[in-house]
Amino acid sequence: MTNSHTTVLEVGGLHWATSEPVIEKTLLGRPGVLAVQASAASQSATVTYDPDTTSVAQLVGWVNDCGYHCAGQSVPDHMCHPMAEPAPGDTHDAHAGHDAHEGHSEHSSHVGHEAHAGHADHGGGEEVDRSAQAVMGHGGHHGGASMEDMARDMRNRFLVALVLAIPITIWSPLGRDVLGLDPPLAFGLRDDVFTLILSLPVVFYSAWIFFDGAYRALRAKTLDMMVLVAVAVGAGWLYSLVITLTGGGEVFYEAVTVLTTFVLLGHWLEMRARGGANDAVRTLLQLAPSQAVVIRDGQPVEVPTAEVVVGDLLLVRPGSKIPTDAVVEEGESEVDESMVTGESMPVEKAPGAQVIGASINTTGTLRARATKVGADTALAQIVKMVQEAQNSKAPGQRLADRAAFWLVFVALIGGTLTFTVWMIAGAGVPTAMLFAITVVVVTCPDALGLATPMAIMVGTGLGAQRGVLFKNATALEGTAKIDTVVLDKTGTLTKGEPEVTDVIAAGMSEEEMLALVAAVERESEHPLARAIDNHAAARGVPVLSVSEFLNVPGHGATATVDGRRVLAGNLRLMARENVDLGDLAQRRDELAASGRTAVLVAVDGRAVGVIALADAARDTAAAAVAALHESGIEVVMLTGDNEATARRIAEQLGIDTVIAEVLPGDKAEKIAELQQAGKTVAMVGDGVNDAPALAKADIGIAIGAGTDVAIETADIVLMRSDPLDVSVALRIGRGTVRKERQNLAWAVGYNAIALPIAAGVFYPSFGLMLRPEIAALTMSGSTVIVTINALLLKRLRLPAQQAPGAPQRALAEPTAPVPAGTR
Repeated sequence: MTNSHTTVLEVGGLHWATSEPVIEKTLLGRPGVLAVQASAASQSATVTYDPDTTSVAQLVGWVNDCGYHCAGQSVPDHMCHPMAEPAPGDTHDAHAGHDAHEGHSEHSSHVGHEAHAGHADHGGGEEVDRSAQAVMGHGGHHGGASMEDMARDMRNRFLVALVLAIPITIWSPLGRDVLGLDPPLAFGLRDDVFTLILSLPVVFYSAWIFFDGAYRALRAKTLDMMVLVAVAVGAGWLYSLVITLTGGGEVFYEAVTVLTTFVLLGHWLEMRARGGANDAVRTLLQLAPSQAVVIRDGQPVEVPTAEVVVGDLLLVRPGSKIPTDAVVEEGESEVDESMVTGESMPVEKAPGAQVIGASINTTGTLRARATKVGADTALAQIVKMVQEAQNSKAPGQRLADRAAFWLVFVALIGGTLTFTVWMIAGAGVPTAMLFAITVVVVTCPDALGLATPMAIMVGTGLGAQRGVLFKNATALEGTAKIDTVVLDKTGTLTKGEPEVTDVIAAGMSEEEMLALVAAVERESEHPLARAIDNHAAARGVPVLSVSEFLNVPGHGATATVDGRRVLAGNLRLMARENVDLGDLAQRRDELAASGRTAVLVAVDGRAVGVIALADAARDTAAAAVAALHESGIEVVMLTGDNEATARRIAEQLGIDTVIAEVLPGDKAEKIAELQQAGKTVAMVGDGVNDAPALAKADIGIAIGAGTDVAIETADIVLMRSDPLDVSVALRIGRGTVRKERQNLAWAVGYNAIALPIAAGVFYPSFGLMLRPEIAALTMSGSTVIVTINALLLKRLRLPAQQAPGAPQRALAEPTAPVPAGTR
């Protein structure tokens, strides 16, 4: 079985969506590369490779060979410690002294800072120079900042083209004959010679990116938008050059320069819009602090976060960000994890608790031991998951990509046919050339190529802001088809820990009875005992002294409290002690029938009370069910608990269907039964026993506080452990698919209408469209419209976050299951 790692590489300069195959085809032809998904929208590429055959450093070199800029992995530099990655076959341990890095999963990234790709022959799979180091791309180079650089370059090229296009148009036949301008003689030169000279900077600077991109595409044996624009600009300019050099005639310098100007304008505006589409990932990349305080020789020392290694003892003062994932060794505090997990309430931390890098320590001082650094931290993994989702392609996108490729081919053939037909019709070379160039320009499929990835980028970013992580585009689109959501009960709809729901006293006050039983339960470690003790403390009952405590396994506990013998336990304990329950027996049976656990209390041989406990529903569970119903989703609760317990929670939350008393191994079978009934099912769970059901469902959704197995199996991860985010995920999916369909409809409709007009089918009607400049404007406008429409997804209405009554557990803290049955 092939060993595989997956990494996300920054790819700067990937201007057009139709240029993605250049990266994909080139890398797939290299040894050890298993899969590639490039994205012009995110300016990155997800690459799956065999680390025994190739390395990140070689991948970086191969991307650069394509003519793009690659600074390495798209992770903020200040999170990553410099470590050389050995080339395949190198036995040197690049991680000497960092034993904790051994045995990493495929998500680990053993990388450093600088790439010195020393390949003698990139295509031959030869070993990279031993000094080569894979790179962590700086946060500033990822997506947004890279797009800003590209937009700035595009703006500069546009301005040069614009400044020169104006006089070229004034001194052109278009200016004289159509616009009625009468410019003076230019320095004694013929108009066509003068406009040729002015066009040189436009062709060899402003438009040069088109020729460069076309060369890269053809070298990779693919066709993209660069090829079309290069053909249009090149053909028009070369034809005009020949006419000028052979004595003069009708030339197209104004068409070429204005065409270049409008294409650059459209893509400058598009890139500015695209830069705002990836705000979510860029924000995540910037969360980690650049500096950390480490205890060295007993003294606090400030060092760059990149230099923190596993095992370092971190000092985290109040108000400071936690530099990297760690476990608390000393101190107590509350930590704000909202920026990483989306959890709205601060989480209490004490010795033994895990803390997440980039979260904020709010109150006390903590000393914590670093457990994960660099690309292994929770933040880096979250960023990676979002990036992989943005770069992934659903079947619909792959179809659009193929359509874009063939549309380029159609445009080239269509331009050739248009030229031929008009020549046969006797229109003359200038007119035929004009129509042909217009056809090539107007058919550019960049809007088609961007239609889906722009929507996916915004959708995944929107989810990341709410702590909803989509693993891939298929999962994002799949949520739009869901009509039934199956929710595991314990740990998903409920808190996974017992709470006191009823206190019934007989023969004494509730306060006195609670004080007596709490004194006994305070000595026990049982979850039910802790729940009763917590409830009594919250009620403020007196704390009484205890002696002769005895735990009775499977029954309960006994003790002497202020000279009185107190029993707390189940029916078996009362029978063993010959305690007559009297009227409390009926109350106990009623509570048990409603799905609650009943703890009986006796004092000096007389029954004095019943305390009922139950696994309480999460604070947002009812709102979560209501939000799903509002979206027309059927809600099913699946649980291994008894029917009565399940029904109690279902009635409380308004759940439609209950499937109770299901063995862990049978959960997947129940999902299959729902699917066989014609339902499209999303399964939400958090435990190991949920993993098969998560895998079986059409969409698997893991509650973030769940086990690693559940998270790995699921298609979507809810980091806040909040069931309300199930509705958030489904609404984002539906909104994204809606935008995709709108964009694709626009892109296809535009080409279907513009192509015959450009070819002159309706000539002389639509005469204005029969100019390459106007074709460039409409083509660029189409791309901008697709981009802006995708950005409107940010206005999607989502269920409002609700602050829970008590802090919820964070990603690193698994929820303990509720003990089944009574004590």
